[in-house]
Amino acid sequence: MSEGLWTRCNNCRKILYRQDIIDNLYVCPACNYHFRLSARERLKQLFDDGQYETFDDNIYPVDFLPFEDQQKYEVRLKESQKKTGLADAIISARGTMGGIPVIILAMEFGFMGGSMGSVVGEKVARAAERAIEEKLPLIIVSCSGGARMQEGMMSLMQMIKTSAALARLGEARLPYISVLADPTTGGTTASFAMLGDINIGEPNALIGFAGPRVIEQTIKEKLPKGFQRAEFLLSHGMLDDVVERKYLRNYLIKALRLFLNRP
Repeated sequence: MSEGLWTRCNNCRKILYRQDIIDNLYVCPACNYHFRLSARERLKQLFDDGQYETFDDNIYPVDFLPFEDQQKYEVRLKESQKKTGLADAIISARGTMGGIPVIILAMEFGFMGGSMGSVVGEKVARAAERAIEEKLPLIIVSCSGGARMQEGMMSLMQMIKTSAALARLGEARLPYISVLADPTTGGTTASFAMLGDINIGEPNALIGFAGPRVIEQTIKEKLPKGFQRAEFLLSHGMLDDVVERKYLRNYLIKALRLFLNRP
């Protein structure tokens, strides 16, 4: 969303007072379009009183290869770190929701498209292990373009690493809730984003593995309207629910109470 007093909705194209959108949890008051949230904004909305404590902040990515396309990977990393103030594309935090202690991870799309590299995978695995150790539920809010190509096989290895860590969380009989925001694609979708005890999508979020254009070119057919959007996935059994942002926090609190048998 652009800076300044006024901005244009990406969906209905109406000119809107920026503060009205912010007050409405970054949702267009005219058409209900959900603007993309930063990881910090997401955590502030979910935790009680917006208060939380971060952990695993000192894990930094490494240019294994070294990789270079139009720009060196190490340069891209420094630019993203400067822009977001984060070491990588995810924040690990702990606090309370409705008085229930919980660990929440939020992905930052502003950091190289929220791509999953070795640091993201490590932080997801560590969060699952911490949840097991402290007997806490885990929530992950995904917003990602998929595995980070600049790390090659190292990024793909995070798919099995995160899946194995979440399997151990399940064996410990601790709840894991996955929230899929716009977009959630690629290796993120193919691993931890779709492994929740409950998988929740935000309205009209793009969720899938390969993009619609790639699929159309592969199968040589026109895809149905709304394909790979949250509502389409819900109607085809790929999601458990689609929840508007203004209801999401209360929805998650109720789900945690059910899982943990709390009044």
